[in-house]
Amino acid sequence: MGVSSVLPLLILFSLISSSMAEIKTLKITADTRPIILFEKFGFTPNGFVNITLSDVSFAFSSDPHLLGFFLLSDEGLIEATYESQQRQQQQNPDPNPNSNPDCVLSNPHVHPLFKFNELIAPNNNFHQSFNITHPDEYSLYFANCNPESQVSMAVRTVMYNARPDGTPDYLSVGQSPVPSLYFFFALAYVAFLAVWIYFCLLKNRLSSHRIHYLMAGLLTTKAFNLLFAAEDQHYVRVTGTPHGWDVLFYLFQFLKGVLLFTVIVLIGTGWSFLKPFLQEKEKKVLMVVIPLQVIANIASIVIGETGPFIRDWVTWNQVFLLIDIICCCAVLFPIVWSIRSLRETSKTDGKAARTLAKLTLFRQFYLVVIGYLYFTRVVVYALKTIASYKYRWVSVAAEETASLAFYIFMFYMFRPVERNQYFVLDDEEEEAAQAALREEEFEL
Repeated sequence: MGVSSVLPLLILFSLISSSMAEIKTLKITADTRPIILFEKFGFTPNGFVNITLSDVSFAFSSDPHLLGFFLLSDEGLIEATYESQQRQQQQNPDPNPNSNPDCVLSNPHVHPLFKFNELIAPNNNFHQSFNITHPDEYSLYFANCNPESQVSMAVRTVMYNARPDGTPDYLSVGQSPVPSLYFFFALAYVAFLAVWIYFCLLKNRLSSHRIHYLMAGLLTTKAFNLLFAAEDQHYVRVTGTPHGWDVLFYLFQFLKGVLLFTVIVLIGTGWSFLKPFLQEKEKKVLMVVIPLQVIANIASIVIGETGPFIRDWVTWNQVFLLIDIICCCAVLFPIVWSIRSLRETSKTDGKAARTLAKLTLFRQFYLVVIGYLYFTRVVVYALKTIASYKYRWVSVAAEETASLAFYIFMFYMFRPVERNQYFVLDDEEEEAAQAALREEEFEL
């Protein structure tokens, strides 16, 4: 197995994997994969990798030099890719099909840690700590250069950076500020919730509708989600394990996801503040979005709590991405239906000013929802990909800032007030509104 044969796998892992931090313990049984990615981590000059192997066995392989662990940086991957392309261009057009290119463990661009010939007999165990003196972001791989070999082993990996006082920091360099960021935004949502309860649910209690109480529930779950995310990351940073905080984090992440999409759908339909019921097609959207959110959160848990070392990890990433795209598209339909319905109503109800205000509001909401979904799904991913490993926290800050701005816009535009754009407009605005409706088609 040469570098050229595993380059597509290495490139794929470099694109979809993230810098993990938890101490991982796993069991691999009769695995024939040529490459297994364990972790991706950003190191300081005082970084360490601890690897412990036990119960190691490999069938159908007579050369333990062909199996082992290595580190590879993105820069090394680029150099290996370029070198492989150059070698292929200079290659004999009719190469010997029985030739065996060098194993990836022998490639000059990788940093081999150890090979299986270094296992300690008689139990085939191994335990060693490796010091990382050149700071960079490295991926830890296991390579099996014998395609017929089946490998079984228990693996424990620990990656961390030593602080000045000698204590370990289990978060990657670019992830270190993340716990503080999550805690800051959790406090922001708690303040947001307090303002919403006082000014909207208490001070304007008579103008409040059921949707406004559901929006308060959304703020509550979002605040708890960020608070538990901060605790989860803090304990991982200090101890290497989340100490159970990940369970609460995933629970409130699920509730937040379901409530967010539900609130967007219900606001888009005008439920409770424009009409007290949902049409059949609007109910079907909710019946599609909510189960999909359940599946998406299951995929998110599998991705977050396991890692690229499981066989179907790439598949779970694809499932999560597909479902997220479907949900993002589905929540736009009720807004479009409301805009079209208001447009048709404006031709017959004789209340042009009120209808124009509603149309303008729903159109703004439609555009902002599209902008929010695009930014958090595309721009944030681009930031994660192109930003230096030292600044991976920037993508988290950008995503949470965009989310907070979206929540503020949505809650402000659809807040409960006695005189608002839904219900009361002055009569003198009627003629101007009728002219605007004739000129503006509000087509999407």
